[in-house]
Amino acid sequence: MSTSTSRGSLISDDVNGRRRVAKGHHIFHSFLNPIFVFRLLLAFLLLSLVSILALGYYVSTGRHYYATIPLSRPVVNVPCAWPQTRGQGPMWDYGKYLPAVHEGKAQLRLDPRALLFVTTTHSSLGKSLAEWLVANRIRLDRFTCPQYKLEVAGKSLPVLTNEGKGKFGVIIFENFYQYLHMDSWHRGILDKYCREYQVGVLGFLAPQGENVFSSSLPGFPLSVELYSHVLRAELNPESRVLRITRPGDVVSPLGTVQKWVTFRSNHSTYKPVEWVHVPLEPLIPFDQAKSISDPPPVPRSEQKISVLLDEGQYDGIPRILFGAGLGFWLHHLLLLDGMSYLSHGRLSDSLTRYLLVDIDDIFVGKSGFRLIPPDVLELVEAQRRLQSLVPGFRFNLGFSGGFHHRGTPYEDEAEDLLLYYKDEFWWFPHMWTHMQPHSVDNITALEAHMVFNKQFAVEQGLPMNGSYAIAPHHSGVYPVHEPLYEAWKSVWGVEVTATEEYPHLRPPRLRRGFIHNGIKVLPRQTCGLYTHTNLYEEFPGGKEKLEESIRGGELFLTLVSNRVNVFMTHMSNYALDRLGSYVFESAVQFLRCWTNLRLETRPPLQLADIYFDLYPEEQDPIWGNPCQDKRHLEIWSKNKSCERLPNFLIIGPQKTGTTALYSFLSIHPAISSNRDSPETFEELQFFSGKNYQKGIDWYMSFFPPPANDNETRYLFEKSANYFDGTLVPQRVHALLPSAHLITILIPPSKRAYSWYHHQRVHNDKAALEFSFHEVITANPRHAPRALRELHNR
Repeated sequence: MSTSTSRGSLISDDVNGRRRVAKGHHIFHSFLNPIFVFRLLLAFLLLSLVSILALGYYVSTGRHYYATIPLSRPVVNVPCAWPQTRGQGPMWDYGKYLPAVHEGKAQLRLDPRALLFVTTTHSSLGKSLAEWLVANRIRLDRFTCPQYKLEVAGKSLPVLTNEGKGKFGVIIFENFYQYLHMDSWHRGILDKYCREYQVGVLGFLAPQGENVFSSSLPGFPLSVELYSHVLRAELNPESRVLRITRPGDVVSPLGTVQKWVTFRSNHSTYKPVEWVHVPLEPLIPFDQAKSISDPPPVPRSEQKISVLLDEGQYDGIPRILFGAGLGFWLHHLLLLDGMSYLSHGRLSDSLTRYLLVDIDDIFVGKSGFRLIPPDVLELVEAQRRLQSLVPGFRFNLGFSGGFHHRGTPYEDEAEDLLLYYKDEFWWFPHMWTHMQPHSVDNITALEAHMVFNKQFAVEQGLPMNGSYAIAPHHSGVYPVHEPLYEAWKSVWGVEVTATEEYPHLRPPRLRRGFIHNGIKVLPRQTCGLYTHTNLYEEFPGGKEKLEESIRGGELFLTLVSNRVNVFMTHMSNYALDRLGSYVFESAVQFLRCWTNLRLETRPPLQLADIYFDLYPEEQDPIWGNPCQDKRHLEIWSKNKSCERLPNFLIIGPQKTGTTALYSFLSIHPAISSNRDSPETFEELQFFSGKNYQKGIDWYMSFFPPPANDNETRYLFEKSANYFDGTLVPQRVHALLPSAHLITILIPPSKRAYSWYHHQRVHNDKAALEFSFHEVITANPRHAPRALRELHNR
């Protein structure tokens, strides 16, 4: 019984299994049915077509596409204690508090220089002070000889006078306690200098680490107190120190300052410049409040002096003391005003600042990041608002005509609208297709690109700043690409350009200008906005970083420290969240609220003339080595190589055997020299003469091309007049930082005698007329000019 039942169930299971298999095969074959496959493919194609049409609709119309982008456009809001505008025009009415005048009637025998004492050469505050002095051009030379003189406190004093004239207009101490604890001998010398030449002392008492200062300053009727927290700060509007600085409002928070020193005295010589408010009771942390919805109560506070003026009634020396360092942005301004006050205006600067805002890459950019019609209308309105604050303000638009009408119809509509308002703006050219000029060595090809762009400008009737142009990515401006300069002049008649790369992109405080091939190159500044900086909430580092830059940070200090400001922005910065207009409207309002600086806008050619009138020493460039800067290599022609620069120089002096050494070295198969110059008696004399203005392309053309990979070769140059050239050391170090220098030194009398006869052979008039004894004993003040020149050689 059981056996038959088991067999029956097995047979049943087998039959059911076969049926399931048969059914699976039927379904499989139905999928392979041509009609089913055709219907499936047709459905897929129809779905794809609908998706493409929908996407094309959203992208092509643009309006719905932009409606899907989450925008959070910031609103300009700069609180200020006084109104910034009155009526329709710009207002330079300072009201009751005019900028202080620090210049006195007395003719002071002082150089406009500062002497800075630091605790160590690597101290944080000392470094910040030196950098701020450099940023404000308080120096003699651009790179190597700063106008401030840095001394490490505790060592011997530097020479303070020269031929009855004071060498320094102000003395600055990073740590004022080092001034107080100087030995009596040096302190006496320094105080005597300050009294005799009416020089003031500026000092910082900002605590460092866990240092706790005593409650009184030795030798002065002055007490100090240390606070680890302050609530807010404000300026004394009655202070005679304030010149650049303006009491805009109460400031809170106070930057990165962790501890503050405050001052207290009853003596009439002391006057407050800045106050801080310190809490009278412990602060209640937010998480200890009664409820999260109720913020902690505002603590009671007491006003304390944090920057103090000593008028000098006590000991005859005026001083200004800071209770915190430069971590509080307002102290940058007060430092400048303090130096001006203590030097009687010798270290003052003009209150005028020139502002030019370039908008690069007009018509360039991918869809979604280009202007739409509302952006264009807002750009026009933003310019009008800025014109009420900055006389003559206009946005300066740089275009590449080859990208015109490359966006969606909605974006193309915006370009047409921008061209409708073309007379509202200034215009300048990039390249036709935004190509980088350094990648093209053929000047004819460069000119062709420029001609296309010029034809576009003529067809559209653009009001050109014809003397101004900007190369895409600053390519070819520095390091110099000679074909670019030639093409610019031949097509556009360019006289002015700008770059952020000279001498290097960073640090920004060292950017400078130069003139090459008749074209004036201005330093260009950045404001934190680049081609992909378009959304406020997605600003790199957070929107707080942008606000900090505007309100006392990098952008604000750039405007303060540079007399001429050319800023780079991009078309995309005025789309989406329109950060470009927001940044400059906010920055201008903040600057007007907190400073007495007057902003003006001038066309680029006028700006260039103003700049080089202010800084004539910058006209001659200092050529750097492109291979020492990664960014410079990226915008330098691939056909150029630093291997065509010499490995060592024979620098002279003349008539010491350098020509013989040159001949002997040239015999060696692994050593090669430059080919002869037809202009300077075979020697190149690049670093010491007018040939330096021709640039490094000219210099490298005299050396052979790079050797093969398996060949070692050394290049050298001999120019005997390098030995005593004033500018030679700086120029050589900039271009050839690793080069070896060879000189031959013989007794000076033998060299002079050899030189004298060399000049006689070349029929020098003075050498033929005067004896050797007369030449070497000539009086430099009374001898004829020709004799003096021969004597000096």
